[in-house]
Amino acid sequence: MGFFDLFTLILDNLGRRKARVALTAVGVVIGTAAVVVLVSLAIGLQRNATEQLYGIGDLTQIQVYPNYDDSGGGGVVMSMGGGGGGGGGETPPTQKLITNDSLVELAAIPGVVAVIPRDYLYGPAILNYNRLENWANLIGVGTKDLTQLGLEAQAGTLTLEKGTAIIGAYVPQGFYDPQYRPGQETPAPPELLGQTVKLNVIKWDAEGNEIRKSYQIKIVGIIAESRGESDYSMYISLDELTSYNEWINGRRINRNKDGYGQVIVKVEDVNQVLDITDQITTLGYQAYTPQSFVQGINSFFLILQVIFGGVGAIALLVAAIGIANTMAMAILERTREIGLMKAIGATNRDVLSVFLGEAAGIGFIGGLGGVALGWSAGQLINVVALAYLAGQAAQQGGPPPSVAVFTPLWLPIFTLVFATFIGLLSGLYPALRAATLVPVTALKYE
Repeated sequence: MGFFDLFTLILDNLGRRKARVALTAVGVVIGTAAVVVLVSLAIGLQRNATEQLYGIGDLTQIQVYPNYDDSGGGGVVMSMGGGGGGGGGETPPTQKLITNDSLVELAAIPGVVAVIPRDYLYGPAILNYNRLENWANLIGVGTKDLTQLGLEAQAGTLTLEKGTAIIGAYVPQGFYDPQYRPGQETPAPPELLGQTVKLNVIKWDAEGNEIRKSYQIKIVGIIAESRGESDYSMYISLDELTSYNEWINGRRINRNKDGYGQVIVKVEDVNQVLDITDQITTLGYQAYTPQSFVQGINSFFLILQVIFGGVGAIALLVAAIGIANTMAMAILERTREIGLMKAIGATNRDVLSVFLGEAAGIGFIGGLGGVALGWSAGQLINVVALAYLAGQAAQQGGPPPSVAVFTPLWLPIFTLVFATFIGLLSGLYPALRAATLVPVTALKYE
């Protein structure tokens, strides 16, 4: 029997029992739609969570800190920041500082494109512009180009020179009038781009007297909003910040003895980040990267997709039993027809192919309807959920989600193939029974 003849016969047989095929296919429709909707929901939640996580920092960056190990065993302590190691063991604590040699060591790791030391001001500082002032969150970076830190310019430039600074988008909003009186008009945030501000660095002597030292700094750039540390920070060159800290400490800072407080390691490919992080910790430093959060959230949602898909697959299993029952009943009703097919020359393989094709056809029809129903339901849920979540985000001041239910192209294709396969599998036993019927016995069947 040729393929075209087989295909025509299967369609004809399915068409003769439209009501029964439709009722059987409804179970497949429900199961397939459940798989599409539930897995799409899990994928949508994953994409939404990943989008939110992308706001926590550049995923190609690794933050490296000095390592303080008080275990006495030389192991690596992982944490967000550096800390002093205390006693408590017989072996004195060991520490791994980030020195100039460390910068060379980190830069030599394959895949690392930049190693950028950074430091904070060791004391308070106040920015003054005309009669307004603001407390400064000063950060010194060992690069002239802030784009290496994954930052973008809102205005001006992101290139640092001596005597210049680049500020975050929210820094102007923090300025206030120290002489403000109730009833006065609140001053508007100043336009600082291209302006020179006075930076007052503060320290105290042994008697507790406040000492100030002033610096003139020109604002050459404003960083685009990132919803992170950069929004409220002021960036200057590391050399200038080091000179401020030396004045506060009253001594010179030797990076080979004092080390750097933090180093940003920029990686070429985000897929290399976790491996390079492991290499850095193996060298004895502490390392942290936002990519670890993304990996963790992806693993969680992958499990969620499997669970949701399994719930939908249960409905498909129930539908598979319905297909098996329908095909078994069809064999009983068509026993004489099977005997006649064999009597005129049909082989066991031909009979097997017909009944397997009918079972697969029911699975395919149900899968096609389920994909359409599942996709439509997903779009409806997406509209309702996004409207609700956008309202919640507006109340909380966060960014609205871009997607709630997402159906990738592979999912409808996979579920359609899977539903067809389930139909084929469900019809296997009835088809084998039909193929092994003895023609004489089948023709005598009443």
